[in-house]
Amino acid sequence: MRILFVGDVMGQVGQDAIATYLPKLKRRYKPQVTIVNGENATKGRGINQEVYKNFLTAGADVITMGNHTWDNNEIFDFIGGAKKLVRPLNFPSETTPGAGYTIVNVNTEKLAVINLQGNVFMGQNLANPFLTVKPLIAELREQTPNIFIDLHAETTSEKEAMAWYLDGQVSAVIGTHTHVQTSDNRVLPDGTAFLSDVGFTGPYNGILGMTRENVIGRFLEQMPTRFNVQEDSPAVLSGCVIDVDGKTGHAKKIERILINPDHPYFDD
Repeated sequence: MRILFVGDVMGQVGQDAIATYLPKLKRRYKPQVTIVNGENATKGRGINQEVYKNFLTAGADVITMGNHTWDNNEIFDFIGGAKKLVRPLNFPSETTPGAGYTIVNVNTEKLAVINLQGNVFMGQNLANPFLTVKPLIAELREQTPNIFIDLHAETTSEKEAMAWYLDGQVSAVIGTHTHVQTSDNRVLPDGTAFLSDVGFTGPYNGILGMTRENVIGRFLEQMPTRFNVQEDSPAVLSGCVIDVDGKTGHAKKIERILINPDHPYFDD
């Protein structure tokens, strides 16, 4: 089983990068499952139904989210019927719409996709992601050993701790949220693929995708500033490809993908 994961799509530049490159990446890598994090997709804050459907049309099988899940109010109108949209599992289950995981059929195998949000420096008081996900994994493993986790978190320590905590119990723990791709991709000793942050897909010449002037001004003046997506920019696309033994759920390989003007994409 091969999984293609694309990180944190941001704004129109990110949407255009998905439309341009996702079909090409699918032809090149031939993944059985394609996952896209879309929590910044609509003007940098949340996702709407049109963008969700466009990602599916471009080739995504599952859309994961994060701390900006609820920033676009339109999500409340469609998340209940969006079977391929997954919000963080550790929001309160009794009051939060949508689902924290989904299961994708892959020929004779299945892949469970879980979205989690970290607690450190995230500004929200959610349930402990470690304690929340553990019983779900035990339940899911009765159906499939193939489990992918998008951990949307700020600190590398929280993400690395989760990977080691679940090593051998899930196929992959891949970090999102910081918008900067890390180079620590590896397969842990018991078979879990790990990457602290897969990076983001959006404006290459912004600051984490936001307008440079506003971000720099915030640092200079220490005054409240509204951040907007840097739309007049070439794109960066960040992702990874993971090969998994579909029978055991153990990862065999993880490879990073980075496309930007300094790392241009070349067709085979």
